[in-house]
Amino acid sequence: MSAVSLIARDELRLMRRNRVAVTAVVLLVILTLVAVVTSWTHQQGIAAARAQHQAHADHAFEAQPDRHPHRVVHYGHFIFRPLGPLAAFDPGVDAFTGNSMFLEGHRQNTANFGDVRQSSPLIRFGQLTPAFVLQAVAPLLLIFLGYGAVARETERGTLRPLMLQGASARAIVLGKLLALGSVALLIAVPAMIGFALIAGQAGAYAGPMATIILAYAAYLALWVGIVTLVSMLVRRRRDALLALLAVWAVTVVLLPRVAPEIANRAYPLANRLQTDVAIARDLRRLGDSHNPDDPHFAEFKKATLARYGVTRVEELPVNYKGLLALEGEALTSRLFDRYAARDFAAQASQNALVGAIGLVSPAIALRQTSMAAAGTDFEGHRRFLEQAEAYRYDLIQRLNRLQAEAVTYADDTAEDAGADKRKRITADHWRKLPEFSFRAAGPDALVRASLPGLAVLSGWLVVIGAALVLATRRLGARR
Repeated sequence: MSAVSLIARDELRLMRRNRVAVTAVVLLVILTLVAVVTSWTHQQGIAAARAQHQAHADHAFEAQPDRHPHRVVHYGHFIFRPLGPLAAFDPGVDAFTGNSMFLEGHRQNTANFGDVRQSSPLIRFGQLTPAFVLQAVAPLLLIFLGYGAVARETERGTLRPLMLQGASARAIVLGKLLALGSVALLIAVPAMIGFALIAGQAGAYAGPMATIILAYAAYLALWVGIVTLVSMLVRRRRDALLALLAVWAVTVVLLPRVAPEIANRAYPLANRLQTDVAIARDLRRLGDSHNPDDPHFAEFKKATLARYGVTRVEELPVNYKGLLALEGEALTSRLFDRYAARDFAAQASQNALVGAIGLVSPAIALRQTSMAAAGTDFEGHRRFLEQAEAYRYDLIQRLNRLQAEAVTYADDTAEDAGADKRKRITADHWRKLPEFSFRAAGPDALVRASLPGLAVLSGWLVVIGAALVLATRRLGARR
């Protein structure tokens, strides 16, 4: 048996003798299994609930009676964001951003009913998911198991006798790394059960799943290297433990919480009230379709009459009020899109700044990689918002077109006793409108989105690997 294997076996034997260490490993394995099961069942429950709510909303919309098309515009429609199967491993920002949206005319709403707003504030500190356990808890266990790997030998004075017996510094370090790496592998095994549950489902692509596995393997290997490196550089176990706990607290707890606050201060977002006030102000500047003297709509009326070759709106072959609704919705939607683009740009800048801070925090880099590969990051949410808005605009304009083509201008402006009934069109029109179908990102796009974070983790591995080589040479020089 090689010296590396002997040292690794001896290190594992010492860990097994430590009842506290064994108990901690068992508890973490159990915690990971619980996280896998609870996250899986929670995600399945969410998917089923959203599908049920979407079916109910579709049925309610289609079950409307005969109505004037503009009444349907204001009746609105609910849509829900479906989540991919990888959300069971890492739900990402879904709990914070909301999962449903109300679509209506003349207004662009945002997503609502996020879990954080409806649950205990403790959910903000992390949900019990396999991703959270591996990101935050697993490194802590590796610290408590490995902080004395080399420092113990130095403190007890057994390092020199080991080397005098023929064990090289390289063999000692590799043996310690192998022992701690075996524990890291044991910790990660339960999480793989989650991937076994996910595999085979629609949307569970092999590329993103492999990327997530590679990212977490690199992250745990990185912590194995960090723990061993600090244990080599510090002569006393107590000092090694304190130093490692400080590194964990800063990189895993502090920076991931502080980074979004820094980004928010650097690129502030207008709140909903400020945005609504600004939109209302700009809407007044755009024009009022109900004001016959409004410059924009007066010009629109003139151009419409000229296009159809008539002199009065009553002579138009279509309902002029429907044309006004089409033009008004187009104007307001362009305004909404402009404000949405402004907010998206600010949020993209915030995420870029958080990613830059991730250069000094592997935990941030891992989270961005994990969420991007799972399709649960901000870009996944933005994809939902943009598709929802495109669907909303198409739906409202279809209804406005029905008003222009299926309701006569004479009936639309009439006020006699039977006018209300003549303005209505049959309910069959609502049933023919297309339903919302969310198009998730493909596997190639998910993998590409995760590459920057994966590159940061790889860079950290190279740096820690180089530091371990230098520290090993220094350790050999003590001989």
